[in-house]
Amino acid sequence: MNTDTKCIHTGGFPDTQTRGINTPIFTSSAYEYLDTDARLYQRYFNTPNHEAVVKKICELEGAEDGVVFSSGMAAISTTLLALLSSGDHAVVQDEIYGGSHAFIEEHFKRLGISFTFVRMDAQAIEEAVTSKTRVIYVESPTNPLLGVIDLRRVAEIGKRKGILTVIDNTFATPINQNPFRLGIDVVLHSGTKYLGGHSDLYCGVAVAGKDIAARIRKTASHFGGSLNAMSCYLLERSLKTLALRVERQTQNALGIAGFLEKHSTVAKVNYPGLESHPGYKIAGRQMSGYGAMLSFELKDLRAIDFMKRLGLIKATLSLGGVETTICDPATTSHQKVSGEVRKRLGISDNLLRLSVGIESPEDLIADIQQALEGK
Repeated sequence: MNTDTKCIHTGGFPDTQTRGINTPIFTSSAYEYLDTDARLYQRYFNTPNHEAVVKKICELEGAEDGVVFSSGMAAISTTLLALLSSGDHAVVQDEIYGGSHAFIEEHFKRLGISFTFVRMDAQAIEEAVTSKTRVIYVESPTNPLLGVIDLRRVAEIGKRKGILTVIDNTFATPINQNPFRLGIDVVLHSGTKYLGGHSDLYCGVAVAGKDIAARIRKTASHFGGSLNAMSCYLLERSLKTLALRVERQTQNALGIAGFLEKHSTVAKVNYPGLESHPGYKIAGRQMSGYGAMLSFELKDLRAIDFMKRLGLIKATLSLGGVETTICDPATTSHQKVSGEVRKRLGISDNLLRLSVGIESPEDLIADIQQALEGK
């Protein structure tokens, strides 16, 4: 089946009582267990609503099994702690989501896990590997600078050296990129963003092969970050329109990036669909679309002043919804990392991150233009 069809028809749980076409919402927190091998329990991540969502996402990503969580950070932190133990070492791409960066810095040392942050380059990753390295963690495209790394090469390094490779695929979505099919071992999503897609859900997902997924689920059952039945149902509903939403958002983003690149008040645009982007060729090889996220730096106008001039586009703390939103990463996504780290990564106070929605691109460009020009 094509991706659009998979979004609608894969996964789910049959309604054998009424033959309704949607998965029923199983609200029970207690399930009978006599005369069955099943042990259904919300904290075991194995209820029908959990499995309905996981099956659909696995089909879209090309994975075998997975776990759906109550947030993206629950998925990220649980996965990393399921795969790493005291005495292990992780190689981590330096340019990643600020929450992930802060989690690793604040908790790995305390748990006896060593780590090395490396630049956005597969060769740098290989050079950082030690005999104790058990995980390579990357993000592509990255938040918020839209950096791109060669995932096939990262996966090859991991396979050759017996190291598990993990990626945060939130920005790309399963529509534009399938890292599992490129050889990556674990694919993570903050489902709060594009998978939910309507700015009304908190959730996260980890998908992998059966054995690795079982390890993640076992650790998750101790941490307890499970998703309730209603949210699982809403997530499954949202996934049915994922392809349509992301395709429109990606088209809009490319047009807006081109407009910004030509505007005299903009110093730099970060979008992998622009030929000027350093990762353009790599993105073209491993992505079917360049995504709906972009960032840009202003020359003279302050970020806060620009955002206050916008009318249609709202300044918000999240992304990936059907509406276009904007933020300044220095005070939002990367506020938890130090100013020194932000400077090292190239996240300036004048950097703006734009999450492009499904509105008319002409209306979005008009709003951006009047904010840039003060009209």
